[in-house]
Amino acid sequence: KMAGSSPPWTGSAYLFLQSTCKTIALPSLYESSQKKPCVFKALKLALADSTGSVNGVDMLKVHCSHPHLIVQLRFCRRENCRRFLRSYREGALQKSLQSHLQLSLATTTVPLQVELKAGSDHLDKMLKDEDRCLECIYREKPDRLPDEEIMELEKCLKSLMLHQGTNNNVAAKDCSSLKSPSQPCPPQGSSLPTQLTFTFQGQQFDNRTITPDDHQKFAKSVSKKWKQVGRSLQKSCRALRDPAIDTLALEYDREGLYEQAYQLLLRFIQSEGKRATIARLVAALEENGLVSLAEELLGLHSSEDCS
Repeated sequence: KMAGSSPPWTGSAYLFLQSTCKTIALPSLYESSQKKPCVFKALKLALADSTGSVNGVDMLKVHCSHPHLIVQLRFCRRENCRRFLRSYREGALQKSLQSHLQLSLATTTVPLQVELKAGSDHLDKMLKDEDRCLECIYREKPDRLPDEEIMELEKCLKSLMLHQGTNNNVAAKDCSSLKSPSQPCPPQGSSLPTQLTFTFQGQQFDNRTITPDDHQKFAKSVSKKWKQVGRSLQKSCRALRDPAIDTLALEYDREGLYEQAYQLLLRFIQSEGKRATIARLVAALEENGLVSLAEELLGLHSSEDCS
């Protein structure tokens, strides 16, 4: 069935936002370390409103291009994109953005002008032709994974939501203290390691980042279990959530298992940056019975025969 199925529907568009109030400059607010999480929260909630799901549309990057704030969007399902277009066409997205910005920034009102583009196509001019808009968005394939900064803001927002009912003020302060991608605000219960060392088979190891050598050994030896390892990593890596793993399987089916495994770990490394540590990979391998490969990556034996 997999061999005969078509690749998942994906597309990309750019949402241009500009405040028509002279005293509110969205790019300046987003560039502020204290206001950035508030603006991000408003964007995330409004986009969730537009599709009816928090995962209906992804933000890949937010560009500050005065006077515009430009949000690069990725859609992974046609129906989600269709819902977004209807919300945009009917003005519901604009109203939702204004409302969430007003709440997040604790201001009176944030009047907005919005514009939607896909490549060189101005979608505002063709909104009545929904299928044509979908075609334009589908043609523009996403050219990146979510920025590291976006990933950190996502985690921060999840943490804020988690604590809202019990300790809202503290969570908000923690969130507003986010200054850069290197200062994460992780959610409670996160499996992301913060320790400098980790324990494997009773021994302590440095929790270093995954090296090119690790990458090659993994791709060579993980074989058919690469998808299982990917699903373990998926628990703490947003870039590997569905349908990413199945998409990789389809895209690199002809190249074989080595390339599929290589691309899986490459996506993990690119999206997680310095947090793509050997401890996380070893834990995923151990979870799927690949102890021999974990041992090889940690230098516990030199055997080439890892399965």
